[in-house]
Amino acid sequence: MISHPAYAIEPWCLRETELHLEVLAQSESVFALSNGHFGWRGNLDEGEPHGLPGTYLNGVYESHPLPYAEIGYGNPVHGQTILNVTNGKIIRLLVDDTPFDLRYGRLESHERVLDLRSGLLHRDCVWTSPTGRRIRVRSTRLVSLTQRAVAAVAFEVEPLDEDVRVVVQSELIANEQLPEAADGDPRVSTVLAGSLQPEEDVANGTRLRLIHRTAVSGIRVAAAADHTVSGCEQAEAYGESGPDIGRFTVTALLPKGRPLRLEKLVSYGWSRVRSLPAMRDQVEAALTGARSTGWQGLLDEQRAYLDAFWAGADVEVDGDTEIQQAVRFALFHVLQAGARAEGRAIAAKGLTGSGYDGHCFWDTETFVLPVLTCTAPRAAAEELRWRQRTLPKARERAAQLGLRGAAFPWRTIQGVECSGYWPAGTAAFHINADIADAVTRYLCFTDDKDFEVDCALELLVETARLWRSLGYHDAEGRFHIDGVTGPDEYTAVRDDNLYTNLMARSNLRAAADLAQRHPEPAAALGVDDEEAASWRDAARAIVVPYNPDLKVHEQCEGFTRFQSWDFADTPPERYPLLLHYPYFDLYRKQVVKQADLVLAILLHGEEFTAEEKARAFAYYEPLTVRDSSLSACCQAVVAAEVGHMRLAYDYLGEAALMDLEDLQHNTRDGLHIASLAGTWFAVVGGFGGMRHRDDQVHFCPRIPENLTRLRFTVQLRGQRLQVEIDHRDAVYTLAGGPPLTVRHHGEEVTLTSGRPEVRRVPPLAGVGPEPAQPHGRRPAPRGPREPEPP
Repeated sequence: MISHPAYAIEPWCLRETELHLEVLAQSESVFALSNGHFGWRGNLDEGEPHGLPGTYLNGVYESHPLPYAEIGYGNPVHGQTILNVTNGKIIRLLVDDTPFDLRYGRLESHERVLDLRSGLLHRDCVWTSPTGRRIRVRSTRLVSLTQRAVAAVAFEVEPLDEDVRVVVQSELIANEQLPEAADGDPRVSTVLAGSLQPEEDVANGTRLRLIHRTAVSGIRVAAAADHTVSGCEQAEAYGESGPDIGRFTVTALLPKGRPLRLEKLVSYGWSRVRSLPAMRDQVEAALTGARSTGWQGLLDEQRAYLDAFWAGADVEVDGDTEIQQAVRFALFHVLQAGARAEGRAIAAKGLTGSGYDGHCFWDTETFVLPVLTCTAPRAAAEELRWRQRTLPKARERAAQLGLRGAAFPWRTIQGVECSGYWPAGTAAFHINADIADAVTRYLCFTDDKDFEVDCALELLVETARLWRSLGYHDAEGRFHIDGVTGPDEYTAVRDDNLYTNLMARSNLRAAADLAQRHPEPAAALGVDDEEAASWRDAARAIVVPYNPDLKVHEQCEGFTRFQSWDFADTPPERYPLLLHYPYFDLYRKQVVKQADLVLAILLHGEEFTAEEKARAFAYYEPLTVRDSSLSACCQAVVAAEVGHMRLAYDYLGEAALMDLEDLQHNTRDGLHIASLAGTWFAVVGGFGGMRHRDDQVHFCPRIPENLTRLRFTVQLRGQRLQVEIDHRDAVYTLAGGPPLTVRHHGEEVTLTSGRPEVRRVPPLAGVGPEPAQPHGRRPAPRGPREPEPP
C-alpha cells in the first residue's frame, strides 16, 4: 500500500490522499486503533463500504468444536475464536433523504491520516450527494492509552453551498454481518455468526447501553456511549434501543458553512464472572470518567502518553524515508498491541483484525516482547504475568502428555491449546523456552527484583521441568529432545531440533541459576538441589546437531541428508508452499518456511564461532522460502552480523513493509504484529548489533552504505540509553541515573549520565560471497544489485 499512489511517505504519519476500495480492507488494518485492551479497525465512520468490520475486546472469544476425522488422545477438542463485539464506531449520516455513502454521488476529496505522535486517526472528505448537495465531513478518532476502557470520536458535517437538512445517527451495533472467510487459508479466522446473546438494551437521553453474553463461552460484554452535540441550537435529538442496537439520532437544518459537531464517548467492559448490574455500572462509570476528562482532555492525555513513549523508544533512520516511516509505524502498532493488555495475551494480529482466530503464538515472546522490554517494559512484564496466570492450564496439558512441569499452548486466547494441527500444537514445545528466553531478557534489561521472585522463578522452574521430562540421556550420556517441531513448520516432528535444544539449554541453566539465588522461594515450588543439578546436567549434555563433512550445523538431526526441494520448478504462484503442497512432501525435504537455525544464531550467538555463523547462514539461505512473515527480520539481523550488509538492508525492507505492502496477502485480516516488531529488531539488533548475554548488553553497530545515520533509544535498567551510529563512529549517551556498563564490539564501555562515549566502528573483514536465495525468492532490492539469474 505504501507504494500505492494514494499513500504518501512522511516521517510521523501514514496519509491516504484518496479512497480506493480495492485496498479498503488493508487500510482498515493499517488505520486500526487499539490499546491492548480493545481495538477498533479503521472502518469508515458510516460503516459501509467495508472490508472487514472489527471491534475486539482482548480475551473475548467464543468456543467451538475442533473437527477431527479420527479422534486421538491428547488432541484439543475445543477451539477459541476472537469475536467481533459491539461496534461503537458507527456514525451514519443522511443528507436530506440521501445516505452518505461514498459509492454513490461524487467524492471530490478524501483524506485519512494516522498521526503516530498524537495517536489519532483523522478523516476529511468533500462529497456531493446524488441530488447535488455538497458537504464536508471531518472526524477524529482515538482509542485511549490512558483510560483503557474508553474510545472517542469527534464527527462534523458542514454544508458547503446551501442550507441542508442532515440526520446524524450514532449507533452501538452487535452481531454485525461479517464477510465469509477465505476458503482453505489457515491464516484467516473461523466466522461465528450470532454469538452475542442480548441481555439488556437501554437508551436514556444522550446515553446508550448494550449488554450481551456469548452463547458458549459465557462471557458478558457491555458497551455504552454518551454524546455531546454542538454547532446548531435548533438541533433535535433522541435515543432508542433494541436487542442488538442502540441509536442516538440528531436532526438539524444546517446553514451553509455552519458545521454540526457530535462528540461521542464509548466505553467497553467484559467479564466471565461479574453480574449484569456490575457490568452496567462498570461501563457507565468509565463513561462518566471520560466525560469528566472531556474531549480535549483525552487528546491531551493521549499526546502526553505518546510523547513519553517516543522519548524512550524512537528510531531515527537517515537515508531512507520509507524505512523511517515504516519503523515508526511498526513501533506505534506494537505499542498499541500491548500498552494496556494487562492480564491478557498479545495476539499475532493484535486487535487489528480477526486473522489466526485472534490467537497468541510464540511470536509474542520471541519478537514482540524484546521490543516492549526495551521501550515499554511494564507492558512486557504484564504479558509474562499473563503466562504465569495460565500456568494451571499449562500444567494440566503437560500431565495429559505424560510430562512434568508446564506445556504452554502453541496457539491460544485463554491459555488452553487451540490447535488441531498436532505437529505444531503438540510438538512445538519450543514455546516453553521462548517464554523462558523472554523472562531472562526482561530481567537483564530491567533488573526487576520483584518480578524475578514473584513471576520469573515460577515460569523458569516449570518450563525447565518440561525439558527434563521430555528429553533423555542416551547410553553415552548425551541429552536428546526427540520428536519436536521447531520454528520451521516445514520440518516437523524431528529429533534434536537445534533451535529447541539451544533454547532449552538456556532455559535449564537460567532456572538452576535463579533457584540457587532464591533458595527459599524455589523450595516452596518443590525445587531441591538434586532437581537443579539434573537441569545443569541436561544442559551440559544437550545435543547440538552438526555435520562435520559440510562443517555446518544441522537444523535438526540428519537435516543436511534430506532430499533437496526442487526450487527451480516451483513457480511463484505456488507460494506459500503450505497452500499448494502436502505437508508430507514438505516435511521430508530441505526446504525452510522461516528462519529456524538462523534464529538460533540470533538468540544464542555465543554458541557459534564467527566462521560457523557465516557457513550456517550461507547454507540455509538458499533453502529458506520465507513463507512466514517472521523470517525476513531474523535473516536481516544475521545477514548483518556475518557482514552481508546489502542483503540485511533488503531483508529490513521486507520486514518493514510486510503490511504496508501487503507482502503476505493477508493484511486485510489484521497486521502482523511480530513482523512489525521484527522491523525494530532488524534495525536495533541488525545494524545496532544489540544482544543480551550473561546479564550484560552488547552492541556491534554497523550500518549499510545506503543509510547515513541511525539513532535509537532503549530503556535499560530504568535508564534511557541513546545509541547513534554513522559509518565511522558509534556514540553512546546515558540520560540520567547511575553509571552503566555495556560492550561495544567486545570492548567494555562504562557510561555516565550526560557524557557521550564515542567508539570507532571497525571495518568489515573476511566477508565471503553473498549467498543466493531459492529461485524467485530474493528479497526486493533497496539498492543497486546484480539481477537475479533467470
